[in-house]
Amino acid sequence: MSVTFTVDPTFFPSPREAMQAPPEQLAYVAGLYPRGDRPDFIAVVDVDPQSAHYGQIVGRVDLPQPGDELHHFGWNACSSALCPYARPHLERRYLIVPGLRSSRIYVIDTKPDPRQPRLVKTIDSSEVVRRAGYSRLHTVHCGPDAIYISALGNGDSTGPGGIVLLDHDSFTVLGRWEVDRGPQYLAYDFFWHIAQDVAVSSEWATPDLFENGLRLEDLLNKRFGHRLHFWDLRRRKHVQAVDLGEENQMVLELRPAHDPTKLYGFVNTVVNLNDLSSGIWVWYQENGSWKARRVIQIPAEKPDGVSLPPALQPVGAIPPLVTDIDLSLDDRFLYVSCWGTGELRQYDVSDPFAPKLTGTVRLGGILHRAAHPNGRPLSGAPQMVEISRDGRRVYVTNSLYSSWDEQFYPEGIRGWLVKLNAHPNGGLEIDPNFLVEFGDARSHQVRLQGGDASSDTYCYP
Repeated sequence: MSVTFTVDPTFFPSPREAMQAPPEQLAYVAGLYPRGDRPDFIAVVDVDPQSAHYGQIVGRVDLPQPGDELHHFGWNACSSALCPYARPHLERRYLIVPGLRSSRIYVIDTKPDPRQPRLVKTIDSSEVVRRAGYSRLHTVHCGPDAIYISALGNGDSTGPGGIVLLDHDSFTVLGRWEVDRGPQYLAYDFFWHIAQDVAVSSEWATPDLFENGLRLEDLLNKRFGHRLHFWDLRRRKHVQAVDLGEENQMVLELRPAHDPTKLYGFVNTVVNLNDLSSGIWVWYQENGSWKARRVIQIPAEKPDGVSLPPALQPVGAIPPLVTDIDLSLDDRFLYVSCWGTGELRQYDVSDPFAPKLTGTVRLGGILHRAAHPNGRPLSGAPQMVEISRDGRRVYVTNSLYSSWDEQFYPEGIRGWLVKLNAHPNGGLEIDPNFLVEFGDARSHQVRLQGGDASSDTYCYP
């Protein structure tokens, strides 16, 4: 007698096949209240243009306690379950939602009704600290062997930060991932070239440096991260650190090539202390050693009569503040959020060492204050960016981190979700019929039903 099972239809062995999947109909969006007086929530947004509820919030999960500061969340399982040493019985069903301030982890079930998900498990911060020694949970990735969550601090608001593992089936905290961390101390994002057994991690800061807002003296004294770390993924061992230069502060989002035969990826640096520019870097391997090269530099802009927030008055300019990037599944287009100036940029990175600017739109921003095409004003600016699997739709939200929001946008940020249409050969336009407003709440991470450009890992070219 044989036992058979059906593989989750949202899992694909290659990025090319994932690009042929049906369009998403729902988006899940993190909503948070900056004062911590009300619980944060996950909103369910209808993104089907044929629906009578297109561009509306159609479901919501309110979390049980205030003060979580929802940030980056992810799926319990994805296409990495099809890797040769993985567990293909898994299904993309649960959203794993960490609180960046609270260090709690919520497990939200999107089945049987994806429009009305429900909270089914809460993992308290004390359990995370007890079993893994980490706190301030940030990024979730669905690995082939476990659920990975990056952490920015240890149990007392300092470092080192690292990675927590959860069991796929029980969601039990297994412990910390690192066996030999080498010189790594600061943490932020992490990802991998899974077919090559390579992991990559980046650096922001320890919680005591960022939780209460940005202090100019910390920036000028170069206390934020400026390195990339490369790891032996299977052995969980640090291999090499690559320093991008201590003048390049805050090394954030990691976007490796989706094609598993390609051993390169992109990362952003938020601010260069010499000229206030932001940078996009490519990491790559040469003669057995890891290297990184800056391939895009976005300059700061002069205010020209624009009133600067107090945080920028000492420098007299508006830095672009690139705080998120995302890479389409065909590895062709890189999207760059300029949270300071108020732009979303699209680059053709078919040649990763020679990007070409192919599209730009303006949304809010300290500099542009650009309204939505429907005339509604937009506070904040493009921050989190997510791309549909086929690369034709781009979703953008506007909040960075509550205490930093207040410094750069002291007039206040009211959350929004905007959708852009991306042309196959380059170019962007804002959908005039799609604007989701969150009122007093702020919006951050977006996850698309069935997967998106930053949720899944593919083991086959």
